[in-house]
This record gives sequence, structure tokens and C-alpha cells, in this order.
Amino acid sequence: MANLSLDNPHDLDNRPSVFPKWAQWGGVVALFVGLIVATAYALTEHWRRATFVLGASMLWVAVLRITCDSKVIGLIAVRSRRFDVLFSSLLGAAMIWMSVSIDSLGS
Repeated sequence: MANLSLDNPHDLDNRPSVFPKWAQWGGVVALFVGLIVATAYALTEHWRRATFVLGASMLWVAVLRITCDSKVIGLIAVRSRRFDVLFSSLLGAAMIWMSVSIDSLGS
């Protein structure tokens, strides 16, 4: 019979989270709210706000990856925790930097 475990095979240290499941799911819901807000800003052509919120959401992904179980966050757990946190943090910081450093061109 095939192993249908949802554990990430790249997690060498797959300890259970110290946070209860409801708190972990609350963090995932907060991520989706951030993504919806970023999408709304992008659709209304507020690209700097959308980029900032999306960057903040990527930083939140890093926090979720550190604190949540791989089974709860699902597709966010792509590789090892170290890689996912580093990638999400760098991408989120770059997006936030881009959103605050580029001139608004008078808008």
C-alpha cells in the first residue's frame, strides 16, 4: 500500500508545532486575506500597495513555515524549512523594498 502521508519529505526535523491547530489555521486564513487584499489593490491599479501587501504576505509565509506543521500549510511547504523561510523572506523583503523605493510618479 502506498504511503499517503502529507508530511514534507524534505523536512529533516519534522517536529510538531507548539501552536494549536486553530492558531495555525488562523495564520493560513490571515495569509489568504493578505493575498485577497493584494489582488484587490492590483485590480484597482494600486500597484505599489499591492506589491507592499504581497511582500508582507511573503514575509508572513516565512513565519507560517517556521511555526506551522507541514500538514497544515500544505503547498507552502515546498522544500526544507530553511530553504522555504530564506526564499520567502528574501522575496518578501525585495517586494517591500521595491514598493517603497520606487517613485510614485506623481500618482
